[in-house]
Amino acid sequence: MQHLDPESLSLLALGEDLGDDAAAHLRSCPDCAEDYAGLRRAVVAAKPGLDTGLGAGALEPPGPRVWAGIHSALGLSDAVADDPLGPSRTQAPPAAGPTTAAPPPPVPLPAPKERDGRKRPRGGAGWMRRPGVWLAAAAAAALLTAGIVWSAQQSRPAVTPLAQAELAPVDRHSASGVARVVETGDGQRTLEVRVDKNEARGYQEVWLIAPDLSRLVSLGVMTSDAGSFAVPAGLDLAKYPIVDVSDEPMDGNPAHSSVSIVRGTLSS
Repeated sequence: MQHLDPESLSLLALGEDLGDDAAAHLRSCPDCAEDYAGLRRAVVAAKPGLDTGLGAGALEPPGPRVWAGIHSALGLSDAVADDPLGPSRTQAPPAAGPTTAAPPPPVPLPAPKERDGRKRPRGGAGWMRRPGVWLAAAAAAALLTAGIVWSAQQSRPAVTPLAQAELAPVDRHSASGVARVVETGDGQRTLEVRVDKNEARGYQEVWLIAPDLSRLVSLGVMTSDAGSFAVPAGLDLAKYPIVDVSDEPMDGNPAHSSVSIVRGTLSS
C-alpha cells in the first residue's frame, strides 16, 4: 500500500482538498489516519476556534522552557519574555467594576459583557498591542506541526523492497498493474498489488503461482484497485514467482477459476 507522504497529510490536516483518491486512502489506511489525526490536533492548537470534533484537552500545554526557547530563537524583547500560556496568562480576566472609566493600558480589559444589544469580542487589548506574542505563537504551532510530521515518519516501520513485477493483461482483459514484495525490520513480507481497473465479474483474488502453473497459493481477496497481502512465513518466492489476479465467481469453490485478469513474474 502506498502511504500518503507527510506533505499531503499536512495539507489534508489544514483542510486542503487533495481529491477522492487521497480521501479514500485516508479512510482505509489506519497508519495514515493516525498520522492525520496528530497533524489535525496541531492545527486545532493553532486555531482554537476551529470546529473539528476532536474535543478539548487533546493536547497538553507546553512547559515554560518551550516558550523560553521560542523567545530566544526569535530574538524577542524582554517585554514578551513571560510565557503567554503560563498560569498568569490563562486565568480569567477580572470582572468589570461599576465604573465606566477605561482601565489603564497595562491591565487587560474586563470580561466581555452584553452592551447596547451587541457582544463585545473576547480577549484583551494587550494581546493586540503585542504582535510579538502572535508571531511567537505562530512559530510554536509551526514547530509543533513539524515535530508531529517527524514523529509520524519515524513511527512508520522501514521497509525493504525485495522484488517487483509488471502485471500484464491476460486473454481478453485490458487491465494492467504492478506488484512488489517488501519486508519490514521484523522479517514480515508483504505483497502490494495495484491494478488500473477492476475487470472482475465476480471478485478479484490474488495468487502466487509456480512457474509451471502446477502449484499455487492464495493470498486473499482484493476489493478495490489496490491491496496489501501478508506473504506466509517460509514460502519460497523463487518457487512461486508469478503474481496472478483472478476473476472468481461467487460459487463457494476455493480453487482458481482459471480466469486470470493480470499476471506478472517477480524479479529482484
